Amino acid sequence: MSIIEDIKYAFRQQNNTLKQLILINVIVFVVLIVTRTILYLTSASGIYSLIMRYLALNSDPLIFITRPWTLITYFFTHEGFLHIIFNMLNLYWFGQIVREYLGEKKLLSLYILGGIAGGFLYMLSYNLIPFFADRAAFSFMIGASASVLAIVVGAATLLPNYSFNLILIGPVKIKYIAAFLVLLSISGAIGDNAGGNIAHIGGALLGWVFIKQLQRGSDMGRPLHAFLGFFSGLSRRRPKLRVTHRRTNSAASANGGSPSYRGKPSQDEIDLILDKISSSGYESLSKEEKQKLFKASQKE
Repeated sequence: MSIIEDIKYAFRQQNNTLKQLILINVIVFVVLIVTRTILYLTSASGIYSLIMRYLALNSDPLIFITRPWTLITYFFTHEGFLHIIFNMLNLYWFGQIVREYLGEKKLLSLYILGGIAGGFLYMLSYNLIPFFADRAAFSFMIGASASVLAIVVGAATLLPNYSFNLILIGPVKIKYIAAFLVLLSISGAIGDNAGGNIAHIGGALLGWVFIKQLQRGSDMGRPLHAFLGFFSGLSRRRPKLRVTHRRTNSAASANGGSPSYRGKPSQDEIDLILDKISSSGYESLSKEEKQKLFKASQKE
């Protein structure tokens, strides 16, 4: 199977959001690297600069109004190898946690909303804080760091005591990793990459608020998925309507199969899960049991 076929297969798969996000970032990065090389070798570097202007987020509101799509495209765009490698590794490690405990839709919500929150905080800071006034006219931003930090902080807010085994250090709780990355962004907010670090802070705040709201029973990503679902529905071909008559047995329907889990679990289900934790440990739980336990922790 060729690389192109592998990519097509990855995007055809259901419940594959994490891999698809990473693939989009990598594909954009590779296309830009190849394009830049060709244009520089043919003495047409100005065209590459023009392309980047239409992908990067500019802090100037007047420029942003003419290129509103850059609020999305900027967090799928990278130029440096270390930049994309660091972002994609963190996206994979912490995205796995969010995906396992909250599902594909919450992962996508955190990524997109984190990037948007980071972009807005960047523009607001560069236009309202006097310290950045001199830089605003020449400032633009690319990179998925705000989106990734939203996922990092979201995972740490959800499961603060979850540990990663770091090379040369050993097990470290993810709440400390998230805190370190946030402090690093705060300290860099007055440095050379001030705009990027401000965006990181915006993404981190979104990640924290998103999980706290989710624990209260409010999903901030619902409007986003309604929006995406609307356009997805338009792109699908509607099947021809067929009228059929079929007798149904409500009792059989109620007992047959295993319906998808909705709402909060019963107390009996929670007791069984807690018994399993006490006898075999938390890691013995299935994905469905972990999700039920999380739903039970949400406030009414």
